[in-house]
Amino acid sequence: MPAPVALQLYSVRDYMEEGFEATVRRVAEIGYVGVEPAGFPGTTPEKAGQLFADLGLEVPSAHVQLPLGDQEDDVISTMKAIGSSTIVSGKGPDDFSTPARIKETCELFNEANRVARSHGMTFGLHNHWWEYTQVEGRYVYEAMLEYLDPTIQFEIDTYWVQTAGVDPVEIVETFGVRAPLLHIKDGSCVKEEPMTAVGDGVLDIPAIVAAGKPVTEWLIVELDRCATDMMEAVTRSYEYLVGEGLARGRS
Repeated sequence: MPAPVALQLYSVRDYMEEGFEATVRRVAEIGYVGVEPAGFPGTTPEKAGQLFADLGLEVPSAHVQLPLGDQEDDVISTMKAIGSSTIVSGKGPDDFSTPARIKETCELFNEANRVARSHGMTFGLHNHWWEYTQVEGRYVYEAMLEYLDPTIQFEIDTYWVQTAGVDPVEIVETFGVRAPLLHIKDGSCVKEEPMTAVGDGVLDIPAIVAAGKPVTEWLIVELDRCATDMMEAVTRSYEYLVGEGLARGRS
């Protein structure tokens, strides 16, 4: 059976600014099985969590700050409020700019992982293109795999992998069981250009899905920006993935 499909709500952030509940209801109506929050404009995690539950939307993960220092209580309470136990976070390009910075950043991630696990939660990392560039002749992600605790999971953003010039199929296969979440998006894979509905760009989506099929728990559509109407794009993305048998929608 194909993995279920969720929507990263960052994709429809402009709609949520105008009406969080109406937007989430529309996402459920499209057929998405789950949602992945990245903020709660105009509402609270508690109200959002109740809305997700009322609509029967699962919350496989959420993009939040690292659960460290003063942020720990807020992150953990947010995750509990929305009914999710998988924290997803990351860092910017400057945090991976030198071998020393890469190691320091990984040590920070390891501490965040220890905190998450102490609360019975899973900690995962979402990538952009910079984790798939080389620093002093070595790919950043290869160094990360060396330094990171093996219990840390990965949410592979397949679009940014290809944008960096690396084969996302190979990466999904390489990470295997450590990457149960895949971000699915499409477009030209040119950094400055807008994205497209899934299926309309240059990524080989069927090959990516096939590479992860043995271990993928969720396919999560995320469009950072789009030249067309975003709600239309996420609708077409859902229809493509489910219509082609690549993902499972709501029954």
